[in-house]
Amino acid sequence: MPMQDSIPRIDPQDTPDGRALVVRGAWTAAGLTGQTVWDGLTAQLQSLGSDLSASHWNLSQIDKLDYLGAQVLWQHWGREWPKQLQIEPDQRAVLETVAKFTVSPPRARKPGWTEPLVILGNRALGLLDHAKGLLRLIGQLLLDILRLIRRPHEGPWRDFSGHLYHIGATALPITALVGFLIGVVLAYLLSQQLRKFGADTFIVDILGISLIRELGPVLAAILIAGRSGSAITAQIGVMRVTEELDAMRVMGIARGFRLVMPRALALAVGMPLISLWTTLAALLGGMLAADISMDVTPSYFIHSLPAAVDVANLTLATAKSIVFGLLIALVGCHYGLRVKPNTESLGQGTTASVVTSITVVILVDALFAVLFKNVGI
Repeated sequence: MPMQDSIPRIDPQDTPDGRALVVRGAWTAAGLTGQTVWDGLTAQLQSLGSDLSASHWNLSQIDKLDYLGAQVLWQHWGREWPKQLQIEPDQRAVLETVAKFTVSPPRARKPGWTEPLVILGNRALGLLDHAKGLLRLIGQLLLDILRLIRRPHEGPWRDFSGHLYHIGATALPITALVGFLIGVVLAYLLSQQLRKFGADTFIVDILGISLIRELGPVLAAILIAGRSGSAITAQIGVMRVTEELDAMRVMGIARGFRLVMPRALALAVGMPLISLWTTLAALLGGMLAADISMDVTPSYFIHSLPAAVDVANLTLATAKSIVFGLLIALVGCHYGLRVKPNTESLGQGTTASVVTSITVVILVDALFAVLFKNVGI
């Protein structure tokens, strides 16, 4: 809290020449600190009014004046010099500097009727740009796979095995836990409804179809998209920030062959296994919940499941999982390669990668449901 004598204030005085406004105190950043001081000064300035011709301003009694205090006075004066002003040369220099560099804020532009169309057009063009980049990435991946087939000894097998371990093996605990809990919850909810109609045994059919055909692959894909898809984008994005991608270009190392293809193949191979693992964990949770809530024994559940679920559902789920894995890897690499060399872009790219991957997984799953609606049902 500043001392009483250093508090910035304005003392009105009546003189033979008219009213004089004597500015006193420390008009500095430190002196203006404090809500009480600022509120009191603001109220005093408002009470004085902004008529510069009615008063004589005297700044010679100011203890201290910096650019913040000068800005407050200049704004109160309406960015004009008072007609009667008593001021020291150094104070005038500070005020002249403030007057030179003070600019008016831009006027708020009223949105016209074309504004929504412009926003929609920009988003459509951005979506088209992402689609072109993703299509280019898919084409490059096909060329890299052909190169790998022709020269398998030159393939990045160490990278592939490392990604397969980090993406697949390390994801088994969390996917099993989530799948198990989903199976338990789904079985308990179904038991409440099936018991009303005495259709307890149909819980095997519902759990089998829903988990093997839909929920298992989709749930595993969403978990991998949030866990590994974001990691892929972050890894490649950090390489952009640290200029490793530029170094690879200078050295003549193909980014698609060494960065995109190992991750895409690892996810394409690991995703069906993770999906099967998640489905088994969900079926185990549903089986235990069905035994507790509906007295459907595990032996009956296991023996009835093959008859209730056609093997075509498992084939369809495996095919979907391969597609999901490829799409998650391609989306993650796409956003990673588009990261700009700054940390803000890295965070935005990682977030966009996760959101886009999950959205693409759900859209593709809906497409599979429409195209293969008669398979395994």
